[in-house]
Amino acid sequence: MNYVIKEARSVEDAITEALVELGITSEEAVIEIVEKQSGGLFGIFSTKLAKVKVSKSATIDTIAESFLTDVFKEMELEVSVSIKMDEEMNMNIDLSGPNMGVLIGKRGQTLDSLQYLVSLVVNKESEQYIRVKLDTEAYRERRKQTLENLAKNLANKVKKSGKKFTLEPMNPYERRIIHFTLQNNKAVETHSEGEEPYRKVIIVPSKQK
Repeated sequence: MNYVIKEARSVEDAITEALVELGITSEEAVIEIVEKQSGGLFGIFSTKLAKVKVSKSATIDTIAESFLTDVFKEMELEVSVSIKMDEEMNMNIDLSGPNMGVLIGKRGQTLDSLQYLVSLVVNKESEQYIRVKLDTEAYRERRKQTLENLAKNLANKVKKSGKKFTLEPMNPYERRIIHFTLQNNKAVETHSEGEEPYRKVIIVPSKQK
């Protein structure tokens, strides 16, 4: 929720209610007075309520949240968005909801695409580069563990057979996991071949004697 419209007996009361609902302070808000209250008989009673529109200021995280909210609305998905920025300007976005499998997609492809789009949106508005990490249901960590186990199992297979093994195409992040997992394995060596998005990791027997 990026803005709310509130009515109250006074402008101040309406603003306060809006700030409380948004969970922000006045310094973090853009306040628009839609209508002022009007006085009644002898100015004692207000016959018309004050109405205000209070919005969150356009920060990098609210820009990301607004973009994702619009995307999920078009997809007709109920998704909660939680965004945390760390000191190194990394934006960690966690998504939760009843149907997260749709957002993960095959081997995380949909999640990767969303992450790429959010990165484009926020870095267009930021003077400093922001690294975006989009995740849901700890998928990234589960995928990392799967790839690490896969790399070790394939390394043993290559060692025993003496033949190279070519993995399926992976994005740069997943290829780095394979390379890093096997970098100290003296029985095999790894390198990447091909052009994006079809670049693959090749595991070959080590040339070391």
